[in-house]
Amino acid sequence: MSRNPKALGAYSFVLHERGAHGHHWSGTGCLSIKSFTGCEAFYDVGRGFCKVDDSSYLILNTDQDYSISVEDASRGESFCIFFEDGFAERVHHSLSRKTTQLLDNPDASSTEPIHFFDKTYPHDSVLSPALSMFKAGFPPHKEETGWVHEQLYEMMRRVLNVHQNVRRDVEQIDSVRATTREELYRRLHRARDFMAACLDQPLTLEDIARVACLSPNHLLRTFKQVFRQTPHQFLTSKRLEAPSALCSLDLSVFPRANTASQKGDFRDDGRPRPRIVFRVWRVPLLS
Repeated sequence: MSRNPKALGAYSFVLHERGAHGHHWSGTGCLSIKSFTGCEAFYDVGRGFCKVDDSSYLILNTDQDYSISVEDASRGESFCIFFEDGFAERVHHSLSRKTTQLLDNPDASSTEPIHFFDKTYPHDSVLSPALSMFKAGFPPHKEETGWVHEQLYEMMRRVLNVHQNVRRDVEQIDSVRATTREELYRRLHRARDFMAACLDQPLTLEDIARVACLSPNHLLRTFKQVFRQTPHQFLTSKRLEAPSALCSLDLSVFPRANTASQKGDFRDDGRPRPRIVFRVWRVPLLS
């Protein structure tokens, strides 16, 4: 996968599209927020696989390899925000320093890079309202650079707030080392995103553990600790919320029998094979 510096990371821009059909894109991206309404987008991110729909948004980091596939979105809408390299660090610098420090050192060049958690986030009261307002106001204001800059700043301010909330959740995980807590949190969310994206496919505990790079027993124990439910309970609740996924699916989630006939639906590393196609339309805004 390659990254075009003229398109990704060199400047901030927004992708806004309605009524598209089949779409597919793969490459190396910049820091971005992905949101979709009226359709489902499937992202293959590293070892993970996730779905973005009306109920969630996705945050991906700079230099993250990924591919995106969307089924027929003729009645759907996409709104994705891409941030130029260093934008998050500059906003964080302006929010975290005292006024005297900002006067003496307004440049954020010495700030440590911020690494967000690549995962889906349920719509919330922190970022989602600003995201909806940005999307609603974008069509009539997309040529107004000043307005767009203000929205991008406000979005990043809220993304940083969400990130702080996530870090507090990470601190609740039982582990001595902070780096271990963060890695376990990432792997557990990779497992949960994978399950949420594959509600219409038969999954075993071994399939899910393999995606998370955890042993089945370790996955069971830590998943319940972090999410207050087992993987089986999570899958069952999500499938009950989406009954269309159950039309031809046996609700027995974890039995190992008959899995040989299911192998064709998965790659060697346990991730599902892409089933749909995607095309990306881009409108660069800022230079």
